[in-house]
Amino acid sequence: MKIPGLKLALAFSLAAALTVPTYAQMGQMGGNQARPGTLNYVEGQASIDGHQVSASSVGMAALGEGQYISTANGKVEILLTPGVFLRLDKDTTLKMVTPNLTHTEVQLERGRAEIEADQLYPQNMILINQKGGQTQILKNGLYEFNADNNTVRTFDGKLAVYPGNDLQSNVKPVDVKGGKQLVLASEAVKPQGFDKDRSQDDLYRWSSLRSQYLGEANIDLASDYAGYGPGYGGFAPGWFWDAGLYGYTWLPGGGPFFSPFGYGFYSPYYIGGGGFVYGRGFYGRGYGGGYGFHGGGYSRAAVGGSFRGGGGFSGGGGGGFHGGGGGGGHR
Repeated sequence: MKIPGLKLALAFSLAAALTVPTYAQMGQMGGNQARPGTLNYVEGQASIDGHQVSASSVGMAALGEGQYISTANGKVEILLTPGVFLRLDKDTTLKMVTPNLTHTEVQLERGRAEIEADQLYPQNMILINQKGGQTQILKNGLYEFNADNNTVRTFDGKLAVYPGNDLQSNVKPVDVKGGKQLVLASEAVKPQGFDKDRSQDDLYRWSSLRSQYLGEANIDLASDYAGYGPGYGGFAPGWFWDAGLYGYTWLPGGGPFFSPFGYGFYSPYYIGGGGFVYGRGFYGRGYGGGYGFHGGGYSRAAVGGSFRGGGGFSGGGGGGFHGGGGGGGHR
């Protein structure tokens, strides 16, 4: 598909290489720095260009330009830009078109995919191609894409759908907001409502559970960094490896940010400054635990022994990811 040129409203800043002192062994951490297309979770049967991947591939394997990932009786989670997670259902095939930070584009060939977008930068352009159209994510939210019935669906957030197979810069997008879905066709049609509660199927519930695990890992790592004080180790927001999760989670530079499922993602600076009080209402989801953040202080037993850090997000050889506010990119 032909993509119109991208005009950036702001300069895109990437930090230099991020080196973080850690008490975990390097072998327990992700083998590569996270970038768009990095495999973050594998459940069941999946392959990249016909080569089987498994749980041991997490943090090691990443989709390059033009590569395909397919699931059989399984599901996978893939990192896109920091704070954006792509999840594939069983019997699904997806192609990585462009794995860049400012232009991240995938093509859904068959099956279903969900995208959880917890933070978008103005510089991000995240595009999903299907037969009959192309979709750009404009706002934080939860989105479902179905190649089998050729639909796009917004549980929460906002999409811009560009109908047609020969995309030109003058194609007028169709906005698909929360609670709406659109069947892709040669001509634009009006989005229709759908029952969000009845649409919470196995893929939705699995995505929600993954979001919960990632949120718990965020609290663990963010609290570790907060325990060492602001700026420890040259912290920069991005993807960070969590040895307990055996995958990457996301640490934002500010916050808090909340997933469409209600789980929180906190910056170490926010926690270290006393903005977070942990109790029985973990993200409002009823989770109870043993951490305590009170009155600007941090308390936890044996902090040093549990510190786990990993590379931030740079799209290159490692480093932190920096950007500004939220919002969609420009087509």
